[in-house]
Amino acid sequence: MCYEVPSAIVDTMSAAPRTEPPALPTPPPFPPSSPSSSPAPVPRRRLDWRLRFAGLSLIWGFSFLLIKVGTDGYAPFQVTLGRLVFGTAVLAAAMAVKRARLPRGARTWGHLTVAALLLNALPFSLFAYAELTIPSTLAGICNATSPLWGMALSLVALSEDRPTRVRVAGLGIGFLGVLTVLGAWQGFAGLDATGTAMALLASLSYPIGWIYVRRTLAGSTDSHLSLTGAQLLLATGQLAIVTPLFTSAPSHFPVLPLLAIAALGALGTGLAVLIQYGLVAEVGPTTAQMVTYFIPVIATAAGVALLGESLAWSTPVGALIVLTGAALTQVRPRGKRETVAGGSTPVEKARIRT
Repeated sequence: MCYEVPSAIVDTMSAAPRTEPPALPTPPPFPPSSPSSSPAPVPRRRLDWRLRFAGLSLIWGFSFLLIKVGTDGYAPFQVTLGRLVFGTAVLAAAMAVKRARLPRGARTWGHLTVAALLLNALPFSLFAYAELTIPSTLAGICNATSPLWGMALSLVALSEDRPTRVRVAGLGIGFLGVLTVLGAWQGFAGLDATGTAMALLASLSYPIGWIYVRRTLAGSTDSHLSLTGAQLLLATGQLAIVTPLFTSAPSHFPVLPLLAIAALGALGTGLAVLIQYGLVAEVGPTTAQMVTYFIPVIATAAGVALLGESLAWSTPVGALIVLTGAALTQVRPRGKRETVAGGSTPVEKARIRT
């Protein structure tokens, strides 16, 4: 599950020049005279970014399996509400540790409300409903079409995002891959049309949200943690209102689906966001967003190996074509930098999956 946030949300991390940890002070020629003197603290070493990248790929790749397990015991809206509650709790804890405050201003909260709907509440719910009738492998591959939808929409909605031959070719190749996954030459036999449409609509909702955020929140001075925490809080509130209207309270609480929902929220919707922003700050958004291309591979492997889902030859072949097309849509001319509409601030985009 992914959404893209302009670097205005992460520019405090990605746009700032990277600095090395401060060197330890040079020891004096003679021991200090004060016996109470203590050695300088050694900077804490962070886990290698490659390991964090691999962990992030696994977390997001297994998200579709966790949705499938969660819907075995709870209604789709309940699964979505649960994952948002657990995800929000993780970000709230992170905000408490870093003493970050929620954003201020009615305008910001208004835009975040729309972003919460488009990037969290709506796609999360659509994927949960979709996996009632389609395998998690197909849901994971449909999620990989988000860059293709984003490319198509940006040509219309973002005047500064000019197409190139390579990117247009990538768009065509990507949708050819979608038709391959769905078995178009067989008349889409064996597929649930409603579930597949829901998964594709969920993937479409993400780039609509990206564009909205880019147009409305690109100049925000609030930290990425504050904005993301507020966005998840609002999405949780939206589901808290909708869920009782369309579902009844569960009469019992199956343990395994409940654990799947907790893992989906705490890891895939909470911890993963924190890992991703750390990667953006350390290696840049271009490298960090490469995680997109590992997710459907892991989702497919997990669905087949752990859930026993069937796999036709067209699924992995079509997925490879989709990923190739998605990669081509991200290719930009050398030396070209994106700018915020109406301004000159460089923008780097980070693809965030929650």
